[in-house]
Amino acid sequence: MYKYVLRRVFWTLPTLLVVFTVVFFVMRVVAGDPAVVILGEHATAEALTNLRHQLGLDQPLRVQYYTALVNLFRADFGRSFINNQPIAPQIFQVLPYTIELTMAGIIIGVFLGVPLGILSAVRRNKMTDYLSRVFSLIGLSAPAFYLGILLLLLFAVQLDWFPIIGFSQSGGVTRRLNHLFLPALSLGLTFAAFMARMSRSTMLEKLSADYIRTARSKGVPEFKVIFKHAMRDSLISIVTVIGIYVGVLMGGSILTETIFNRPGLGKFLVGAIWQRDYNAIQSGLVIYTSIIVLVNLAVDLLYGFIDPRIKYT
Repeated sequence: MYKYVLRRVFWTLPTLLVVFTVVFFVMRVVAGDPAVVILGEHATAEALTNLRHQLGLDQPLRVQYYTALVNLFRADFGRSFINNQPIAPQIFQVLPYTIELTMAGIIIGVFLGVPLGILSAVRRNKMTDYLSRVFSLIGLSAPAFYLGILLLLLFAVQLDWFPIIGFSQSGGVTRRLNHLFLPALSLGLTFAAFMARMSRSTMLEKLSADYIRTARSKGVPEFKVIFKHAMRDSLISIVTVIGIYVGVLMGGSILTETIFNRPGLGKFLVGAIWQRDYNAIQSGLVIYTSIIVLVNLAVDLLYGFIDPRIKYT
């Protein structure tokens, strides 16, 4: 297993390099000049030229790329073009909020979607199944940011159960969860709809398998047939979907953080894009990619614990 992990970690380097290269050149091709953003549209040509020289934007593109690449391999994210502050502390200050929101959305999605999908499969073509499928259709059709607005109107504005916007760094775990619940729910409901549909289709396939019919013919209780045999055999598919959806939820957290006025890596990246802060954008997307790659590696390793027959070579 150790050789497999080392090989997977080694192959993440080309992935990060491709992402960094694409972002680097795309950001310099699209319209916009950081010097103009910093100094304003009415700045003199001399002032703009001096600032581009200070930022290194007047150097040839290949020189800028080489310098940025060397700094990346040194784990040096550089300084922000806007406030001249180191980027790494800014990213790692807001990253925990994005991870917190994503993990909360995953927990809500799994604990709501998986049981609903199993119940729908067990009670196929009955009222429970129809309601579950309607829920999945609505959840998959409604974007997370739209659900967030509806949740704000209902639970924060009308019922006044939760704070409207913002976050809390003080007041204990209860106060922090109170601020986290609505943003996490807006992400988790969409994920729950997807998990319910996926769990239903997977369980229907497993429940029609020969070994399930054999277990039932031997008089095995239905509870054990569903959860010990069919459910356990479906775990690989469920874990795979969770690993894939981590990237989707982190991407969806950008709008969610903006709607609920929460700090996070997504909101940080949106600000950096508007300000044409090249270093911040490159560094933030590399962090995003690293997290997704590590999650996929963790999912691959979980396969071996779920099914001991899986061997790593």
